[in-house]
Amino acid sequence: MALLLIAEHDQEKLTPSTLATLTAAKQFSVPIHIVLIGHSCQKVAEEASRYEGVEKVWIMDHPSLLHPIAEEMTDTLLELAKGYGFVLAPSSTFGKNLLPRLAALLDVAQISDVIQIVDRQTFVRPIYAGNALATVLSQDDTKVMTIRSTAFDKAEKGSSKAPIEAPPFKPPSFPHATFVKIEKSSSKRPELTSASIVVSGGRGLQTKENFEMLETLADLLGAAIGASRAAVDAGFVPNDYQVGQTGKVVAPDLYIAIGISGAIQHLAGMQESKVIVALNKDPEAPIFQVADYGLVGDLFTILPELIEKLKMMKKADLTQK
Repeated sequence: MALLLIAEHDQEKLTPSTLATLTAAKQFSVPIHIVLIGHSCQKVAEEASRYEGVEKVWIMDHPSLLHPIAEEMTDTLLELAKGYGFVLAPSSTFGKNLLPRLAALLDVAQISDVIQIVDRQTFVRPIYAGNALATVLSQDDTKVMTIRSTAFDKAEKGSSKAPIEAPPFKPPSFPHATFVKIEKSSSKRPELTSASIVVSGGRGLQTKENFEMLETLADLLGAAIGASRAAVDAGFVPNDYQVGQTGKVVAPDLYIAIGISGAIQHLAGMQESKVIVALNKDPEAPIFQVADYGLVGDLFTILPELIEKLKMMKKADLTQK
């Protein structure tokens, strides 16, 4: 009984969430095969073949898969998945889009957002916005599941190289959605879900203009910028900044929450961060219940002081060099 890991990549390298899913896959102690979907992605296949625990790499290469959508991948993946006892993918937009469709066609129940693998049939996943953990027992012949990447470390490369094979690509035989274009917001800052430091702001910042202080702080720290849903709904920042149950799940080394009260929906997206620092004027704010360091005060006084001190420290470092 082998395991099929459906990898997410950008045509250049595997995503951090895929590497975390690979770490989770190793806990099953079965042969691991990775399938890559794309076009001219041989470089990524070579990278995937060198990770510890990987015994085979499948590469689905076709011009129509340069920007793959679920309908185009499903038929080929369905034939491939029938020979596996486990099918895993990251709990990202990519995995959440693809695996429910695949699970339905395999006539099995998908298990979402797995954070712990107890054994080959038993898994733990958060429910109720992370307020409770459910232990799920699956007796399906094929276990189809998405893995929450923040719960597992990133896999490391090994010394061996797995063989690379290409299954026949089976294009869909029915009318389906097609890729039109992709719009990306360009930024010199780290990507939110993979950044080691995240600075997030909430409704307490009051205006879009005040959010610029957060941008200054993030640039000084080399951090990504996040936001609560309230800040996004108020139009302070775009929705791709949103952290929480209906946004992105992050687990950086340092998470700084400024003007965020800490509703459970937001905590569900960041409470696994290594160190949490909170700044809020309300001493009873729920964010302080999960914070490692809390500072009660007016952010419009404290934040400019913090920025100024960081600028002085940076200037001193440059002078010494």
